[in-house]
Amino acid sequence: MQSMMDMTDRVVLIVGGTSGLGFSAARSLIDAGGSVVVTGRNQEKIDRAQDQLGERCRGVVGDAARSSSAEAAVALAVSAFGKLDGLYHVAGGSGRSRGDGRLHEVTDEGVEYTLDLNLKSLIYSNRAAIRQFLEQGDGGVILNMGSVLGYSPSPDFFASHIYAATKSAAIGFTKSIASHYARENIRANVIAPALVESPMSERAAGDEAIMEFVRRKQPLDGGRVGQPEDLDSAAVFFLSEASRFVTGQVLAVDGGWTVTEGVDRS
Repeated sequence: MQSMMDMTDRVVLIVGGTSGLGFSAARSLIDAGGSVVVTGRNQEKIDRAQDQLGERCRGVVGDAARSSSAEAAVALAVSAFGKLDGLYHVAGGSGRSRGDGRLHEVTDEGVEYTLDLNLKSLIYSNRAAIRQFLEQGDGGVILNMGSVLGYSPSPDFFASHIYAATKSAAIGFTKSIASHYARENIRANVIAPALVESPMSERAAGDEAIMEFVRRKQPLDGGRVGQPEDLDSAAVFFLSEASRFVTGQVLAVDGGWTVTEGVDRS
């Protein structure tokens, strides 16, 4: 009997799929029988992903904040594998280096950069996928990367207010499109991690006070930073037929962040 999480004959575009959370998910989707297209900004990483993931992976370089990149990635999925069944939008990150942070200190550049990185890119990829799903006429699924900071803030250690705004907006946007396109059998959901090992988490990993807070705030499994593979089963669930009756939902994969007090004031 075929598992409901079997991805055989399913094609998924992963925006931001050449490293970290996106690459780990790509590997799990291929292990489950699927085919993937991964996007990233670096050709070397694209080449490495294709070498490691094999013949059921294609890659394309692009800036996720440009609408043409999402359109090119969807076109590659269709040309390489004949269709598109799902989108996993992982691309995004911190705008701290460009001026995000506490609102009274946020720069205009920080606002624009963080909105482009985390929200505009997501809107463009979702639009491109929805257009392809409608053209195919047989439904599809979108999974957007959120964050617990979109609705469960950390007032001191993780006070990046524009980032939080983008992740909150991602939830509202996803619920809105889930509502509208349900009649077309198009589903849209959000996965919301807490602190997970990635380039974005390097600042926190180097600060012992923050890491002590994380050990209290994410107490599962001994209290630790999440690993990319901690999200993989949830991603496969949402992108497979196992979640065929689920849309407009937010799943926190957070080690207990949203149900633990933590207290980050030193």
